[in-house]
Order: sequence, then structure tokens, then C-alpha cells
Amino acid sequence: MHSTTGTDASNFVSTFNTSFYFIAGISLLLLTGLTVIMLYFVFRYNNKKNKIAVQNEGNTRLEIIWTVIPIILSLAMFYFGWAGWKPMRNAPKDAINITSVARMWNFSFQYENGTQSRDLIIPVNTPVKINLVSLDVIHSLYIPAFRIKSDMVPGREKMMWFLPEAIGIYDLFCAEYCGLQHSYMNAKVKVISKEDYAKWYSDSSKVSVVATGSAPGSEGLAILKAQGCNACHSSDGSKIIGPSYLNLYGGKQVVIREGKEISLTVDDEYIKRSIYDPNIEIVKGYPKGLMQSYKATLSDNDISKIIEYLKTLHDK
Repeated sequence: MHSTTGTDASNFVSTFNTSFYFIAGISLLLLTGLTVIMLYFVFRYNNKKNKIAVQNEGNTRLEIIWTVIPIILSLAMFYFGWAGWKPMRNAPKDAINITSVARMWNFSFQYENGTQSRDLIIPVNTPVKINLVSLDVIHSLYIPAFRIKSDMVPGREKMMWFLPEAIGIYDLFCAEYCGLQHSYMNAKVKVISKEDYAKWYSDSSKVSVVATGSAPGSEGLAILKAQGCNACHSSDGSKIIGPSYLNLYGGKQVVIREGKEISLTVDDEYIKRSIYDPNIEIVKGYPKGLMQSYKATLSDNDISKIIEYLKTLHDK
């Protein structure tokens, strides 16, 4: 993570840090105080100095003190936490709306003009509202530099918002263990100037998240990488979560359809069906339900480019 200024990365940094340092300070004070008191009593009232135990009556004043002080400290910690949490609940009406879609194991960000991006690209000093969508399991969008984190629960509408205050590039992680490739589920937050963002947003070439290339199938490979498909499918024949791309196109696959084993030839229709309706036919030996439909994120043109790439993956 780095920024180009010395200011806070977001509007929530100062309130979060205040709460954190206050709670950490109180915790350190209690740890030190209780440890010192414990050691004092261990040495002051050990068996060598006090061979005969003495029964002490209760001290009402002391009991009131050690009851009231922790209550006050707890309420103070609650206040600082609540003061930092409350503003996170309501996004400004003029905030930019972006939808973050999480699936095993990648994030994608969708903008109101149809643009999709693997990284979160936003303008500085402009409120941003992120609508959180998970297509499979519970994920958690976490931007440490912004001091914000929120779980992404399938079937539940959730959001987070923030005001980026410093131009720079920041790390974004999934903070909820979501399966085998959880540690690879990350992205970047790129905070740029308002002028650069307006130019990027209006550039129609940014609607496609893939990068063109001269090698056959390079666009299809870029699409697969952008969607995080390589986390589950290899290109060299090794077995991961799903079948390998190597020698896939044109070959035979034994699939389970409605409880019956069927041998199919992998052609254009099979690839399209596997991407749009992945749980209708499950390749034998692989689990059902891990892959979700990409019908909402990939077009027929994207599928054609993926097929072009798969045709290049054959043993020589």
C-alpha cells in the first residue's frame, strides 16, 4: 500500500485509530496494573511471611471502586467504538454507486455505466458506496488502509461506504476464510484524481476488463484471469478444484447428468453450457456446487474468446 500524500487514506481512519488506541491503552493499563498487584500479593502474603491465614472482612468502599471503574472504562470504550461505527451506516446521497461481486476466489467491481474492473478504481475526495454481493459463500471485503471491513453474505443486501482522502494504491483482501484459494483472493484500490477518474470512466475501452494481445487466445486467457477461473482450473494438466484446460477442447468428458453418467464431446456448446449452467453436468470425480453461473458477467462474445484460448491448449 502507498499513498502520495501524508493525509489519512479515508475519512474513517482517525475515528478508528482513536478507538483502537484508547482500547489498547486501557488494556495495557489493566494488564500492567493487575500484574503488578498480583506480584505484590504473591510476595507480600506468601507462606513464609504468613504461616497462619488471616480472615479479612469485605471492604464495601473497595468493592464499589473496582466495580464502578471497570463500568466507566467499558462505557468509554463502547462510546469510542459506537462513535466510529455509526457514520458507517448511512452513505451520502451523492456517493458513487459501485457493486462488488465476490465469488470463489476473486472480486470484481461493476460500475453504473457497465464498466467492470478487477481492481476498485475511485476518485479522491468523493464518497463511494459499495454494494456487496456474494455469489457463493460468505466473503469479507477488507481495505486495511481505509479501516473498513464488511462481510458479504449470499442472498443478503449489504453495503459499505467511505471517502477516499489520499491518492494512491491500497491493498484489498478477503478477510473471511472462504476455501482453498482464500489467501489469493485480493485486489487493489486505486485512488486517482477526479479528472483522471472522469477520463477513465468515460473511456468506452475500459468497459472490457481484458487486455488485447497478439498471441492466439490471449483475450480469452485475460478473461479467465479476470474472472479468477485459474484458481480452480489449470492450463498444464494438473488437478485443482475443477478440470484442467489442457486437452479439454475436442476431447471426451464423462459427466453426471440427472444422476446418470454420460460421455460428451467438449465443443462450443458444451463450454458455453458449463459456464452459464455449471451444475447441470458435473465432470465425474469433481464436486458439485462449487462453481456458480457466469451468465451475468460473461457475454457470448467473451465465451467465444475463451473457446479460442482453449483450442490452443493441447499437448504437442
